[in-house]
Amino acid sequence: MNVVAPRQLVPLQHAAEGRFFGMRHAAVAERERIEGFLAQEFDVAIDFANAAVTQSLVDELVGRLILEQGPDVLQRIVFKNCSDDTRAIIRFVAADRVDQYLKTNAH
Repeated sequence: MNVVAPRQLVPLQHAAEGRFFGMRHAAVAERERIEGFLAQEFDVAIDFANAAVTQSLVDELVGRLILEQGPDVLQRIVFKNCSDDTRAIIRFVAADRVDQYLKTNAH
């Protein structure tokens, strides 16, 4: 029997100034919240509703998690309410950071 971890919702729109949420430093506090939930054995749903993001922000939010915890961390994260642009940015950042992680950690 598979045990499903509880999922913690992390909405980003409250941290955005208006709709644009793009500066790398703006993601640090959100990433730290996500790291805390992951450490407590929660899965995380990141809600991008009404948040326009940049590659820099997504790299700080998701890319750094991949580099520090490995690609398997993506199995514990759900991305909700993504625009097509946001989804494309997440895919690009995740692929790049997974590749970098695998190259750095190859034995």
